[in-house]
Amino acid sequence: MSIAVGLGLADFPFSGAAAWRRWVALCEDGGVDSLWQTDRLVSRHPVLECMTALAAVAGATRRVKFGMNVASVALRDPLLLAKQCATIDVLSGGRMLPAFGIGTARAPDWKATGRTTQGRGRRTDEGLEIISRLWSEESVDFEGTYFRCEGASISPRPAQKKMPLWLGGSSPAAIRRTARFGTGWQGAFETPEETAGVIAAIRRAAADAGRRIPEDHYGAAFAFRYGGWNDAPAARAAKAFRERLGRDPARGIVCGGTAEIVSRIEAYVAAGVSKFILRPIGAGDEDIMAQTRRLIDEALPAAARLNRAAA
Repeated sequence: MSIAVGLGLADFPFSGAAAWRRWVALCEDGGVDSLWQTDRLVSRHPVLECMTALAAVAGATRRVKFGMNVASVALRDPLLLAKQCATIDVLSGGRMLPAFGIGTARAPDWKATGRTTQGRGRRTDEGLEIISRLWSEESVDFEGTYFRCEGASISPRPAQKKMPLWLGGSSPAAIRRTARFGTGWQGAFETPEETAGVIAAIRRAAADAGRRIPEDHYGAAFAFRYGGWNDAPAARAAKAFRERLGRDPARGIVCGGTAEIVSRIEAYVAAGVSKFILRPIGAGDEDIMAQTRRLIDEALPAAARLNRAAA
């Protein structure tokens, strides 16, 4: 496995665009593998729209890869989503990492857009079939329960001839979806122990479907804070985590130092994970920059040592 660490944003913690560009440049120059933007349409605090944000990342960088973590297909038009991904991939020279899911039923986006969560899994399956076919076929005809298209085509198609398609979710339906459509799986708030079970289930389902997902295409994500749980930014993040997901914040947040962050990475590696999305927790531009810089200076070299030890 090739262990790689990317950074993600679940909100917009900066004072403006200039500060965001400084952060992106720090990640690009610091050897961060990839950048990820959470998909959230409705919020009372600043959050960037993921597809637009990735287009901006593409224009601001030359090396780093990037993706959405994860885009809710059932809330979007699959033709437009396929076109957006292909366009960004072409203009970035093939650095797009599309990642999709059904979205949490607790999100306010459903009510705000007048959509029901009922059937969102089947909507997602239909959308994924349309998207994957549009990336590789000259013309697509499809008639489903939720989506229909006739003679649909996009040009230019993605620069990557075999466009990646990462999927999230750990339910039985999500596991079957990953085995059917996915080239990789990105975890969200599963513990390392839970992740090991999901990976094993995906491998079995993929084998049953006559497919195989590469060993180094399994991911995990968590937020981090260099500091303690009593730090104001960490306390706010923990409160938001509990309110939004109804779960123990320690499942998705690591507080402490490099040793605690690397220990969580090692636990996921033991479960079969090699790709990571870490989200810095901070208050204001300089705090986010400091958190990110310390991760780059201390945790990335530790991840590189894990790679060398595995080799």
